[in-house]
Amino acid sequence: MRVLLTGNNGYIGSVLAPRLAAKGHQVVGFDSGYYRDCGIGAAPQSVVTQIAKDIRQVTAADFDGIEAVIHLAALSNDPLGAFDETLTTAINYEATRAIARLSKAAGVRRFVYASTQSIYGISNADEPLDEDTSIKNPLTAYAKTKWAAECELKKLNDDRFTVVCFRPSTVFGASPRLRCDIVFNNLVACAYTTGRIEIKSDGTPWRPVVHVADVCRAFCAGLEAPAELVAGQAFNVGIKDGNYTVRQLAEAAQRAVPNSELVFTGEHGADSRTYRVSFDKILTVLKDYYQPTWDLDRGGAELVTFFKKNSFTEAMFRGRTCNRLAQLEYLVKTNRLDANLFWQQTHG
Repeated sequence: MRVLLTGNNGYIGSVLAPRLAAKGHQVVGFDSGYYRDCGIGAAPQSVVTQIAKDIRQVTAADFDGIEAVIHLAALSNDPLGAFDETLTTAINYEATRAIARLSKAAGVRRFVYASTQSIYGISNADEPLDEDTSIKNPLTAYAKTKWAAECELKKLNDDRFTVVCFRPSTVFGASPRLRCDIVFNNLVACAYTTGRIEIKSDGTPWRPVVHVADVCRAFCAGLEAPAELVAGQAFNVGIKDGNYTVRQLAEAAQRAVPNSELVFTGEHGADSRTYRVSFDKILTVLKDYYQPTWDLDRGGAELVTFFKKNSFTEAMFRGRTCNRLAQLEYLVKTNRLDANLFWQQTHG
């Protein structure tokens, strides 16, 4: 299958592209290049064609010969979404809608969308949140645009155009475009580079997390599963018992870096951002196509091995190499990107 993968040079995309290629798919990459100089280690060459382009500039010609689209590209978490809410709407919602409409008009058969569990908002529910009956309460620009895009995409689903939306837990694990602005990667990287894990809450909030390789398995399932299982559906992406308290995540990071010091300062008290998510739907409906294999301890050990192999330092951990908002701010400050996050001509 010829697959257009947006955001192929991002944290998830640089792991997903070689996985798709290994499965025999022809991968056409579509990426703005914001993070092209944020690599750690070598990224496998796995695309047959690379479109170096902002998703806001997508055209009908970009879908020539394309059979399926996996749409990852976005301003991809709450801090990035707050960078400029107008741009977040343009990139995460308006460009997503345009990509989907052009895909359908071009005869693309399947559209796999990377949504987010942030659409649930803050929850004090005792029961884990499920895809279809739990209230959606997006609170941030990022979450609101992702939920709006989901709603628009589902309207396009029909017998000719299968739309499926995946809502990953917070992702962790090694990648050639590593991020340390996400919780478990941050904890392990901090332990490895400083010898200290400092938790400013009381450690009780719940967070669902999932390894990047298992997220990639979910997106592959979105391509491979029969349409009757996925058409117009949304799936939380995670593993059985995949909800952890912040304390449990910190303790897993300490197991990965045994000599690190674990300190709970409690200065922020009980964090209200606590939620648990149900993964029953993906683990039952897609059981023949989605079979996750990673847990926290295996992922923590993988990160430490990755850090050692690539001489990972505290400067890399705290700098723009692994922190997306810092990279965008740098590109704007140095006039590589203009105020609307388009490349300046001399730096395109």
